[in-house]
Amino acid sequence: MASYERSDVTLSSSRDAEVVADFLRGVYGWMCGGLAITAATAWVVASSPAIATAIFTNRLLFWAIIIAQFGIVITLSARVHRLAAGTASALFLAYSALTGVTLSFVLLLYTGESVASTFVVAGGMFGALALYGTVTRRNLSGFGQFMFMGLIGLVLASLVGMFWHNDGLQFMISFVGVLVFAGLTVYDAQRLKAMAFATTAGTTSAATIVGALALYLDFINLFLFLLRFLGNRRR
Repeated sequence: MASYERSDVTLSSSRDAEVVADFLRGVYGWMCGGLAITAATAWVVASSPAIATAIFTNRLLFWAIIIAQFGIVITLSARVHRLAAGTASALFLAYSALTGVTLSFVLLLYTGESVASTFVVAGGMFGALALYGTVTRRNLSGFGQFMFMGLIGLVLASLVGMFWHNDGLQFMISFVGVLVFAGLTVYDAQRLKAMAFATTAGTTSAATIVGALALYLDFINLFLFLLRFLGNRRR
């Protein structure tokens, strides 16, 4: 009898590991695809002075892009259990492209070498943090709430920094930004395992997109805050 129980536990653990592995493959695959679209779009816009000028000199168009990005994030997060897989995929791809448009200024502001080297550093940090979040057995829910509070403080400080140009404040914002999104990467990586078990057959694809979006945002913000330290501006 005991041997059967041990066998059932082993099979259950094996199935659980397979469910998580399949879900994570989908999440990281979509995340990498989104980053590729963002990078390609940013390069196209930055390489075309006409397109870049048309976007960044037209405030209405620029803010429409920003608002559209917020709208997509809210829609994906709030309607994950009601969105069709095709709709969720289309929204994520659109968001990745729009982010590439807004981030094209990075290629215009910083040298290509510093952008590339910072991307590699951000990728290494993100990979290590995500791996830790995936394998650790510690419950990080309280840690995630603390990081979310830090994110709110970071947003408020960034708003102040838009009107008060102080080098010390900007350094502090950048330093806290790296810490906050490093922490959120660990938390979100662990949260993906819970998402894998919480999804049903009809919502798996949409949940995969939402998970990819969370990690995508963590990586993009980690990269941007690191760029403030490591990036070399064009003269």
